[in-house]
Parts: sequence; C-alpha cells; structure tokens
Amino acid sequence: MDHHPISFPKRSLSTDALEILYEDNHLISVNKPAGMLVQGDRSGEESLMDVVKEYIKERYQKPGNVFLGLVHRLDRPVSGVVLFARTSKAASRLMRQWKAHEVKKTYWAVVEGVLKPEQGRLVGHLRKSGKRVRTAKEGDRGAKEAVLEYRTLALGRRSSLVEIGLITGRKHQIRAQLSQTGCPVEGDVKYGAGEFLRDKTIRLVARSLSFRHPIAGLEMTLSVDTSDLEREFSMS
Repeated sequence: MDHHPISFPKRSLSTDALEILYEDNHLISVNKPAGMLVQGDRSGEESLMDVVKEYIKERYQKPGNVFLGLVHRLDRPVSGVVLFARTSKAASRLMRQWKAHEVKKTYWAVVEGVLKPEQGRLVGHLRKSGKRVRTAKEGDRGAKEAVLEYRTLALGRRSSLVEIGLITGRKHQIRAQLSQTGCPVEGDVKYGAGEFLRDKTIRLVARSLSFRHPIAGLEMTLSVDTSDLEREFSMS
C-alpha cells in the first residue's frame, strides 16, 4: 500500500515554451518540466507527448495525427532529457538499444545528507508494490536486479549533489536505491524524504542521454542545462 498518495498541481505547457534539445526528421528530444506526465493517462491531463505532437503539427504544418514514438519515460516529478522517435523505424531501432543496455543515462540528484562512501555502486533487487517499488531478495517473485553507480559532486549544509549513472533502468530505481542508503532525493516523501517541495516535484534531473542515432549511426549525447544546481553548490 502506498502511504503517500501525491496530488500534483496540473501542468500545462505551450508549444512556444517547449525546450527543444535536438530535432531532425527521425528524432526529437525535449527538456521535460518536473511535474508533467510524459504520456497521457486516464485523467485526460495534458502530457508532454501531447505538447510535442502539437509542436510538430504547427512547425511542419501536418494535418491530422502525427507519429511520435515513446522509447523511454521519466517519472512525473522528475525533469530532464526525454527522447521521442518521429518514425516507426527510428522507434524500433532505439528500443533495441534500450533493451541491449547500450544507452547511457546520467542523472543529477540533490539528496538529504551525504552518501557514504561518497562514490560507489549500489546493487540490489527491487519489486513493484502498488504505485512504488520495494527492496526484494534475489529469487523473490517479481524481483529484478537494480544496479547504479554514483559519485558525490558537491556538499551543501544539509544536502549533497550526486551524479548517478544508471546501469539498469527499473521503475523508480534511483529513488528507491538512494532511499535505502538513508539519503533520499529531496522532496521525495514517497521514498523517505523529510518533506515535500512546494510543487510536489523532487530534485532529480535526467541530465544527459547518450545513444547511437538510429538512422545515421552517429554517437550522440543530449544534455540539459544544470547551471542552477552548479551555482547552488558553488561549482561555477
């Protein structure tokens, strides 16, 4: 049972306000605002996919529905790099990269306290339990291995800035594994943080995504601007 059901303020985004990180005939990548759904649900609330589709219609004067392939997701309270495919061929090739663990995903998180050691690797097993995930043992029903690497970038008064490299990509993996260390992501009450942020988001950013272009085959890295965090932790 989820003891912390969270009601998010509704987020809307105009196509003019959409931050495009990369765009060509095969791909489009945007910076997802924290608090916004990547894909629509039964609530009918506007999603990032809705806004990106509208942007493509307006920019390329396409009538009717446009194809937009979802190849990965970010949790609603998380911000950062989201990549969509604009063709079915690009979508299927990107999905193969994800399944083969060929995509490098890097996150920045502001966590409560300081991780010990300040750099390391977290290895465990997680299983879904309602709307969250819980620690599990190898062999438990539904248990999946969860692996990430982390390093502390900077220390604040009561928090620290941590870079995370995802090795596996389980639901809520970073949030659950950091919580298990006693250093939950700030604002992530669902996973043990002391208090909510005002807008119910959490301080976790999908900072960069590295992959092969599905058609051209070139290695690509897409990143979002994190200069605000660098200033906050006196890194710049």
